[in-house]
Amino acid sequence: MSAARSRGRVRGHVGYAVLALVPVAVVSVFFVLPVGAMLHRGLWPEGSFDPGAVLDVLRRPRTGRVVWFTLWTSTVATTVAVLLGLPAAYVLHRLRFPGRSVVRAALLVPFVLPTVVVGLAVRELIAPSGVLGFLDLDGTAVAIIIGLVFFNVSVVIRTVGVAWESLDRRPAEAAAALGATPWQVFRTVTLPALRPAVVSAASVVFLFCATAFGVVLVLGGVRYASVETEIYLLTADLLDLPAAAALSLVQMLAVVCLLVVVGRLRAVPDPTVRRVVAPAARPRWRDTPAVVVTLMTLAAVALPILALVVGSLRRDGGWSLDHYRALGGSADGLFEVPVSDALAASLRIAVDATWLSLSLGLVVAFVVTRRVRSLVGRRVRAVLDGFFMLPLGVSAVTLGFGFLIALDQPPLDLRASPMLVPIAQALVALPIVVRLLVPVLAGIDDRQRQAAASLGAGPVRTLLTVDLAVVWRPLLAAAGFAFAVSLGEFGATSFIVRPSEPTLPVVIYRLLGHPGALNHGTALAASVVLASVTAAVILVVERLRVPGTGAW
Repeated sequence: MSAARSRGRVRGHVGYAVLALVPVAVVSVFFVLPVGAMLHRGLWPEGSFDPGAVLDVLRRPRTGRVVWFTLWTSTVATTVAVLLGLPAAYVLHRLRFPGRSVVRAALLVPFVLPTVVVGLAVRELIAPSGVLGFLDLDGTAVAIIIGLVFFNVSVVIRTVGVAWESLDRRPAEAAAALGATPWQVFRTVTLPALRPAVVSAASVVFLFCATAFGVVLVLGGVRYASVETEIYLLTADLLDLPAAAALSLVQMLAVVCLLVVVGRLRAVPDPTVRRVVAPAARPRWRDTPAVVVTLMTLAAVALPILALVVGSLRRDGGWSLDHYRALGGSADGLFEVPVSDALAASLRIAVDATWLSLSLGLVVAFVVTRRVRSLVGRRVRAVLDGFFMLPLGVSAVTLGFGFLIALDQPPLDLRASPMLVPIAQALVALPIVVRLLVPVLAGIDDRQRQAAASLGAGPVRTLLTVDLAVVWRPLLAAAGFAFAVSLGEFGATSFIVRPSEPTLPVVIYRLLGHPGALNHGTALAASVVLASVTAAVILVVERLRVPGTGAW
């Protein structure tokens, strides 16, 4: 009996290793190898080890200005996003009112919009001819901060909201019964319980702000640059690859330090993995301030989108559909294909990226949620979990740059491969898919699998009857997120996309780079189409969402 059990344990370990090997190999080839090539280019610029090249880049006055600008704008934008997101998270996840799911989906749309579209929408709002043109914010650092907050506030709402709806109400009710004011209850009971989620949300927002590409590229112009846009400038315009690699190296080291610090701050177990969801309550008078802040946040999200739609319908002072009709052309010869074909290419590439990220993400989620009893097994699982989250900590621009210099010679000469862009987009979406599926799989009681096995079900049948029955809705939601993220991916795609098959975000940015009212209007119309598709996908995702899951 013990020998049979031992053989079964060995087979289980072998199966676990084989299962983990597939995503490890994919991430190693298409992430570790490109990033490693980038590091090699930065530390071995002339073929020999020369760390002084990195120091030379850091000594440049412009590098110091770029790094400082990235740090302070990301810090301010993160602070504002947290201050706006906390009340909205409470209202949208703890209170019950008609249309709540629609409002949640609407506030989530900006996060999955292409960063180029986000920058363009904010620019339409604050331009001299826009609704807020009188504030004279166009071309300022404040405009960039507005764009970063607009893009990232939904991360705070979703991450903290998922944790909030999973909190037990009884401690707060007991504190209130003992005479504590609502503010005292929030400060002494609720906020400590939410600390892991708040820290997680703030760290992710800071990371996304620091690596925001399209927002700074569109709103910053030639005056302002972040580390991300500087890497792009050094690579695409100045062809200074060693300097770009050195700056990418500095960015990666900063991200690793951030993740280590956040890991220590998140010492409290994250409540978002709990499946017990507290029922939502009706709004009360004391909820009025939070409701007001939520309405303000909703208006702040809606105004740039509305400005984008209005701008796409205006031409020569009147209402017109000319900009939408122009989508069927090649924009005065700027592209080899019509703009509408770029949308079709974006949809096709996003489908490929979605099934790739789902396939990898599902395997990864099963691997990192597997029950292990030994200390070594738990450490291996933790290492694998961190390994698969690496794409979240490296900017898409750095990844695209790495693809350029690593996958350009046999046996991995993939520059002409139609799958190169979907693979890059799948890697960008992979951490999101994993973080949506892991809490669901981790919440499954292992005794259900043991019961199925005791009744004669094999591993595959147990997987189908126990795990799949629980995970199918989150899997569809993860597919929607992956599709939306891939559809709007711009950072990595801008490096590796083929001229004969540009994606719609790349087309939008190129249109903005060429003067002319028709080109600008066509970019607005293309942005509205892309935003509409994204909004429809996110609305479906929100209806499929399992309460209490889906945090970062």
